Amino acid sequence: MTSLTLPGVPFALAPDGEPACGYEYADGVLRMTAAARTDLFVDPAGTVGELPGAGRLVGLPPGGDFSLAARVTVDFGSVYDAGVLVLYASERRWAKLCFEYSPQKLPTAVTVVTRGTSDDSNSFEVEGDSLWLRVTRGGRAWAFHASTDGRWWRLLRYFGLDGPDAGAAGEEVLVGFLVQSPTGRSCTAAFEQITFTAAAPADLRDGS
Repeated sequence: MTSLTLPGVPFALAPDGEPACGYEYADGVLRMTAAARTDLFVDPAGTVGELPGAGRLVGLPPGGDFSLAARVTVDFGSVYDAGVLVLYASERRWAKLCFEYSPQKLPTAVTVVTRGTSDDSNSFEVEGDSLWLRVTRGGRAWAFHASTDGRWWRLLRYFGLDGPDAGAAGEEVLVGFLVQSPTGRSCTAAFEQITFTAAAPADLRDGS
């Protein structure tokens, strides 16, 4: 298994999940391509058969507070295609911050938190095929933000991922990137201007 180290990100990323995703990093851009019918979502109405799967690139961040952000551009083709910043603790405990193609075929900021089963929250629609996404850990809590310009950040979600297998301060949660294509044959997303900050914003709700 080949690991990938991104400039400015203090932990290595490694492929995880099935079916595997394709990826390459060049000229400051991480490009990932999802296989057909890939997703991480456990329907609260009941999931038939095996748990869903999607390849991803994830790693274990250093302890303490941090923020990981990227400008995400998605080659939208099918409903629910998305470029994602993902938190992954176990097969029944994860969270996704998605730039996703809605059933109305509109690019949309979407969040999903899974603790046994998944929820699904559509936040706001976007003009164009790019959106800034940011995940933050502050103590035991997590926050999801999105931005249309990379400067003013809208809080979409503030939550915990604790479970029976949780470690202290979220230390067992892997963090990284995912692309999904639940209804399509494939999807490609580009993650660029990736930044890691060893701190959380002082105020999660003031746009900073």
